[in-house]
Amino acid sequence: MSAGGYFGRALVVDVGDREVRSTPLPLEDAVLRAYLGGVGLGTWLMHRLAPAGVDPLAPEAPLAFVFSPLVGTPLTTSAKFAVVAKSPLTGLLTDALASSRFAIAGKLTGNDAIVVRGKAAELSVVLVDGDGARLEPAPELAGLPAAQAEEAVRERFGRGWQTAAIGPAGEQLVHYATISHDGRHAGRGGLGAVLGAKNLKAILVKSATRVEIADQTAVLAAAKDLRTRSFGPATAKYRELGTLANLLAFNAVSTLPTRNFTAATFADAPRLAAEELHELRGVARNSCASCAIGCEHIYSRKGGGKQRMEYENVFALGPLCGVSDPDDVFAASARCDELGLDTISAGGTIAWAMECVERGLIDAPWLKFGDGAALLRALDLIGAREGLGELLAQGSRRAAEVVGNGSIAFAPQVKGLELPGYEPRTLQAMALGLAVNARGADHNRSGAYEADLSGQHDRLDGGPAHVAAAVGTEDRAAVMDSMILCKFLRGVFDDPFTEWAALLRSVTGWDVDAAELHTIARRIVLAKRVFNQREGATAADDTLPPRMLETPLELGSGRVAALTAERLRAMVAGYYAERGLDEEGRPAPEAEAALLLGG
Repeated sequence: MSAGGYFGRALVVDVGDREVRSTPLPLEDAVLRAYLGGVGLGTWLMHRLAPAGVDPLAPEAPLAFVFSPLVGTPLTTSAKFAVVAKSPLTGLLTDALASSRFAIAGKLTGNDAIVVRGKAAELSVVLVDGDGARLEPAPELAGLPAAQAEEAVRERFGRGWQTAAIGPAGEQLVHYATISHDGRHAGRGGLGAVLGAKNLKAILVKSATRVEIADQTAVLAAAKDLRTRSFGPATAKYRELGTLANLLAFNAVSTLPTRNFTAATFADAPRLAAEELHELRGVARNSCASCAIGCEHIYSRKGGGKQRMEYENVFALGPLCGVSDPDDVFAASARCDELGLDTISAGGTIAWAMECVERGLIDAPWLKFGDGAALLRALDLIGAREGLGELLAQGSRRAAEVVGNGSIAFAPQVKGLELPGYEPRTLQAMALGLAVNARGADHNRSGAYEADLSGQHDRLDGGPAHVAAAVGTEDRAAVMDSMILCKFLRGVFDDPFTEWAALLRSVTGWDVDAAELHTIARRIVLAKRVFNQREGATAADDTLPPRMLETPLELGSGRVAALTAERLRAMVAGYYAERGLDEEGRPAPEAEAALLLGG
């Protein structure tokens, strides 16, 4: 074993020729220590295993389930894993994180990563345990929602297996299809389509071993301390109302994107707010595996049934599409879960199409802002890739390229990934974070909105302070996504890098410190960027949709929120300088060569 918390190997499964090999991670401690695990290690694997220019849906395109050194320890929120591949939605590197028992069982197969490539001859599942991996045909799973597929394979193979599965949208290769497990989703970037293109309905994993820890006493003490702090004020919002608590708060400060980003407030926001729904519909609170926070809030649905609701799915299927009836939003969220669709990309693409209909660019008069039935109809068409759904299944950027007539100007995307629920014109540190992030428009890899809302700088006047905020939050995210720890814990750390280094020391036995973690963070951020540049990304991609840069917003305060192209370019230039990049956003050749440790 390379170090505590690791097995020092990746399992690579080719489902086309049924070849399975256990591959020692090259340079052992050097690679693991340089990239940690999760998103970091997944990025390194994609550099090595993904052929340059590969079609994301081609058999030779790899998809990696990547674990971290903390999985299997008692540290709260550590039961998470990353899925990493080239995105069919963006054509660039993408990663998605999720929490579930799949993370623990996957790691305890004895691997730091499980990589699948190739294409099975028929719809199949892959089973991985201590004996390696095997492929089993499973044509009976065709068309099932992920949750039903999970239950079916456990009935067939045994209850001890943990399952990550795709829904109908993944089978249909919808470019923003998800991978699901235990009701949670690795959601963004179309990873479900990558799995579907391999003719794989599910990956099953079963624990077969245990992972060694360098200092068990120190880990137990850290786990106790972290659990205690996770019940403090930094996580109170998530326990009491969940992420949906953001809805009214964002509406109050004009940063709730509405009707395809034509407004930043939604008059009917109170109908969808956590405060209202908690009183009328709240039925339960739940936690992810190995989590002490319990942010998951479950609501009752009209006509029976229950639904987990988060800020992002309510924003995307509610205000962004002008839909205010909570029953419609609940139903749309449930439909996305059944089909296996990323709610942000689904809502963003449908909102764009609604505006196209208004402008006479798409002939679908039934698709109107505010119409919940139309929203559900559109989701069904997307999941089946029928009629208008064939166009919308490609995401807003590619759909706009087909429709033309200037519709790309109001397609709510960056690098092809639809924007989350943060208005860039009123959150200008976040605007920079969205523009430069490797995954595209992403609030989880750049949480610069925290700086915007902190009151420490003017969120409507982007400048050097906003650049520093964007860089700092991106670095912190890179470490948390590679260790892996839940972002909802970020507020409990007084000195994050120092405290994270202490956690790693206790698990791995390495003498890692805060300075080394800062270096690791920057290495991971740059490795993502270099992968994208290998795939054709340029500095021109580090921008926002024209609507955000050409159309100011008049706020209730009397101020005007204007983010000009010139201001964004200046912030991007500042970001490049801070990252040590040239004016094209590239690292120096020697720095680029050093990133992959000779790999």
